[in-house]
Amino acid sequence: MELTEPISIEGDDRARLYEYVEARGAVDKEQARADLYPADPPGEPQYSRAFRHDLAILKRDGYVEEGEDGRLRIALETDDRRAEVTTDDVSVTIRVARQEDLSGIVGAIRRVAEEMTYIEAETVADELDHEDVLLRHNEFESRMFFVATVDDEVVGWAHLHVPSLEKLSHTAELTVGVLEEYRGMGIGTGLLDRAIEWVEEHGLEKVYQSVPATNEDAIEFFEARGWAIEAVREDHYRLDDESIDEVMMALEL
Repeated sequence: MELTEPISIEGDDRARLYEYVEARGAVDKEQARADLYPADPPGEPQYSRAFRHDLAILKRDGYVEEGEDGRLRIALETDDRRAEVTTDDVSVTIRVARQEDLSGIVGAIRRVAEEMTYIEAETVADELDHEDVLLRHNEFESRMFFVATVDDEVVGWAHLHVPSLEKLSHTAELTVGVLEEYRGMGIGTGLLDRAIEWVEEHGLEKVYQSVPATNEDAIEFFEARGWAIEAVREDHYRLDDESIDEVMMALEL
């Protein structure tokens, strides 16, 4: 299942099972059965026939997958491509994020937001904290993440939000950041390139983001990579009783 494809699941029970898994990121199969389906026959520790059938159809149609840990996840068409960045004796891996990366991503976003005043990224971190779910694909939105890791610890991220609204479905909103001690190694460029590659592969036409005008390093970073300033909203942010402009940037593909 691709994040840019609409969801079309036949059957109310089947759709409810997908929504249950999608809203939780990764769920225990027995817990899903106990919450959504009665035991068959009652009281026996076996999956109901209806649950087994609905889960089998969702797996067959590419909506849900079962991991080696026995937990259910939405089955996104992600790949195992990894990019390696090695510099100053540090080996960095850039890859598609997993649910297990959630806490590391939130921590990285909050650190970068504190250092560089990155309002949009901070909003993403708040959403992740509230939902406790990393990747999303439902009738309202889709959410994709890539991470840069050192020894499996998250040191940077790229996030794409794709709205399901038809009039905006050709666009994606981006946030990207790298911890201060890992900047200048090409990690930010690697994350950005991987995100843009994903956008192009899925036929989207425009990527956009917003940053405070005070975040000059970020603005210069994106302008150097072909991004253009589309608009400036004056006094959009209020930080420490100071009014700060919002710089709206975009990349046409």
